[in-house]
Amino acid sequence: MPRMVIVDDEPEVLEELAEVFGEYGYEIETAREGEEALRKVKEKRPHVMLLDIRMPGMDGLEVLRRVREVDPSLGVIMVTAVIEEGLAKEAMRLGAFDYITKPIDLDYLRTSVVIKIINMLGSDPIE
Repeated sequence: MPRMVIVDDEPEVLEELAEVFGEYGYEIETAREGEEALRKVKEKRPHVMLLDIRMPGMDGLEVLRRVREVDPSLGVIMVTAVIEEGLAKEAMRLGAFDYITKPIDLDYLRTSVVIKIINMLGSDPIE
């Protein structure tokens, strides 16, 4: 079963995304801040992370930097209300798989997640 960590400081966003991907059969963990997200990555070894950029404390770009130290292959999809080309470029430079702006197009997000998981199947079977 594919494992996913969803990180956002907005409880409504966490709830909606957890519900949507839970219905698709994903094992879901949620986090409302960066340190919690990093703990869950280390403990749960997810296949995909949905990561907000703008959060209090540690922002999403810093979380992404630290995630890369723990798991370079983790599929990280940035999900943000911030439409800023510089942030998108930095996220991609740091190894994000995709950059999606809010309001979230759930069909596009689901497709991006599925593509990342399919890409991972060639090197690491999903258990």
